[in-house]
Amino acid sequence: MAEKVDTSFNITTPDALAKDNERGCTDRIKRLRRISHSTQPHIDLERAVIETEVYKKYEGKVSTPVLRALVLKEYFSKKTLYLGEDELIVGEKGRDPQCSPTFPEICCHTIEDMHIMNDRKLVNFTVTEDDLKTQEDVIIPYWKGRATRDHILANMTQEWRDCYEVGMFTEFMEQRGPGHTAGGKNFYIKGYLDYKKEIADAIANLDFYNDPEALEKQQELEAMSIDCDAICILGKRYHDLALEKAAECKDPQRKKELEMIAHNCEVVPAHKPETYWQAIQMYWFTHLGVTLELNPWDAFTPGRLDQHLTPFYEKDTKEGILNDTQALELLECLWVKLFNSPAPVKVGVTLKESGTYVDFANINSGGVKEDGTDGVSRVSYLILDCMEDMRQNQPNSNVQISKVTPQKFLKRACEIARQGWGQPAFYNTDELIQELLNQGKSLVDARQAGCSGCVETGAWGNEAYILTGYLNIPKCLELALYDGYDPMFKKQIGPHTGKAEDFKSYDDVWKAFKTQLEYIIDVKMRGNLVIEKIFATMMPAPFLSICTNDCIKKGKDYNAGGARYNTSYIQGVGIADISDSLSAIKYNVFDKKKFTMKELIDALNDNFEGHEEIFNLVAHKTPKYGNDDDYADDIMLTVFNEYRDYITGRKNIRGGDYHVDMLPTTCHVYFGDVMIAAPSGRLAHKPLADGISPAKGADINGPTAVVKSCSKMGHCKTGGTLLNQKFTPAALAGEKGIDNLAALIRSYFAMGGHHMQFNVIDRETLKDAQKHPDEYRDLIVRVAGYSDYFRNLDNALQNEIIERTEQSFG
Repeated sequence: MAEKVDTSFNITTPDALAKDNERGCTDRIKRLRRISHSTQPHIDLERAVIETEVYKKYEGKVSTPVLRALVLKEYFSKKTLYLGEDELIVGEKGRDPQCSPTFPEICCHTIEDMHIMNDRKLVNFTVTEDDLKTQEDVIIPYWKGRATRDHILANMTQEWRDCYEVGMFTEFMEQRGPGHTAGGKNFYIKGYLDYKKEIADAIANLDFYNDPEALEKQQELEAMSIDCDAICILGKRYHDLALEKAAECKDPQRKKELEMIAHNCEVVPAHKPETYWQAIQMYWFTHLGVTLELNPWDAFTPGRLDQHLTPFYEKDTKEGILNDTQALELLECLWVKLFNSPAPVKVGVTLKESGTYVDFANINSGGVKEDGTDGVSRVSYLILDCMEDMRQNQPNSNVQISKVTPQKFLKRACEIARQGWGQPAFYNTDELIQELLNQGKSLVDARQAGCSGCVETGAWGNEAYILTGYLNIPKCLELALYDGYDPMFKKQIGPHTGKAEDFKSYDDVWKAFKTQLEYIIDVKMRGNLVIEKIFATMMPAPFLSICTNDCIKKGKDYNAGGARYNTSYIQGVGIADISDSLSAIKYNVFDKKKFTMKELIDALNDNFEGHEEIFNLVAHKTPKYGNDDDYADDIMLTVFNEYRDYITGRKNIRGGDYHVDMLPTTCHVYFGDVMIAAPSGRLAHKPLADGISPAKGADINGPTAVVKSCSKMGHCKTGGTLLNQKFTPAALAGEKGIDNLAALIRSYFAMGGHHMQFNVIDRETLKDAQKHPDEYRDLIVRVAGYSDYFRNLDNALQNEIIERTEQSFG
């Protein structure tokens, strides 16, 4: 065991009146946060250049897993290191804060792409002339035609291409690697030299006489071993850099801190962490390894952070080497690191489906322990204090609420949510455990689980649960009403199911919709299976495989079925819109005979202009989802069951099953934009409803009616559902406001709901922020499963948030 080192570091008094650019529990954090928030995001091609050199040297000479491992090892051996003033947690993805490395093996960006990144009006990434020259002279000549994006598009059917181009669905792996990635407890109790020994033992036990996959397993395990070396090299380089800086430092306090950083990097990542500080640094090194290996679709979530840190916190506070202010400061250093790492650049449809550069490191607190008892600890409250102090859109922070969760913890989380910046989100621990049990996970693995990305549930450290893209459910009805023809893109997309004016009954409408939905799912599914195979063979992730249980034991990669559990998801978007549209047809055309199908189609073709009576009927006089009205809610449930049942249980190539999620990121805006007017009264190009939330203005009976409608969906038969609600500050004022909010959450969760999150802001403030963005630079709102700066949202998304129903407890 390493010699005990003095771990104390300077603590300063927080300024209670600090403005947003002065947030933080200490002056150190204020300075670090100020740098992080004021630095312009920029492209960093160092990784891409090093990777290209490695491929030119080794491709065809070593196996693919080993090649991928050599890329990470070479990058960690050569990358420019950054150790800023005041830092206590070290390591950046690129050369410095707000750097975005590129991943040409996934997506080789064109020069036009690079100009778009630089010139974009909202969130842009600076691209220098040297960057453009490097991309044009070094990166593109080697990677054009080699990237997985090129292989994906080349291997898709014409049907897939047609559906993709008109917005029937999206594809997550078009520009990023497979996710979701979330750690369990292992790297808090093991070092990478321990993993290296496990890997060596696994290689020694390979049976080349009886196992036809022994050679492939050996290559994968050798790649994992190389990646253990890679992460240890990075730790050693930071150890040496910290000692160099300590030797030059004239400030005795900072010198002591640098020596402690060096000591921490001598312990982790090679060995298991021994202190609270080292445990956070261990997670951060692992985070860098995962996210720099293959750019997975969301950042590496640290598992049940409060529960993993609690043993270190208790030990260090007992020994007198840590107090709450220090513990909070270290958490806030981690929050700065996560904010320093914007999601890698994206363009085209991928940007439209997720129009944010938040990288979705989702911090879970609370919930239950492995034995089912309350998981809330002192660290859980420190994390709440941290998120309140830092008030950032990244990381994405949430609380897990179980029946055994103390009311004190729930109310403290509600106090923060009431402040109006969209965090924390609230998750139903008991329901998400049931989700995983329904999928065949063990009870212990389910209890250690949580949500990453937006709302997606996984057995952390044990599961590869990969999201494959969004599916536009309401647009399937649009195809059904036009005989499979897309009226916006003027193209036959789906099968012929008849013209709407010929439908004689609601059953005819339903059958046509069902046929179109199943056809689109089949097209999407065929593409998914090809894409899964491309990543399994071309883009293994040996470093992520180290961190995921059973990959070493199986000798298989994370992307090829090595994890204990292997799940794939298709995310459904627009459940409120499809429910309200079918309700409008059934109620007005066939039940009440207010107008004919032909009259409805004419109104849709004219975007309801000149058809005000029909618009008024469908928009205001029809049963709508979100009001605890069984007429509309039963339709919602029928659609949901059809969607879920047609996907659930279908096999992926990794030996696992497909399931469904119900969430949009920003895809509800994109999907609405590629559609004409809907029978529900939604006008052409207007956004769909987000997640499972009711359509804007449709939920007129208050929040309790909303949660009753939403609870009718079988949440525990999904992998996650997303419910946004919006309140005015006055509605949640005082102790009564907190009690009402906590009661609403408890009630929804008691009915089996998965997730709730809140915007607490009035419409007029948002309208003013839209007109005067410079006066609201720090205004954060809840978008879908994440929060973002209001000024960074495009106009359509801003309007969608403005138009959400303002609830109250009247």
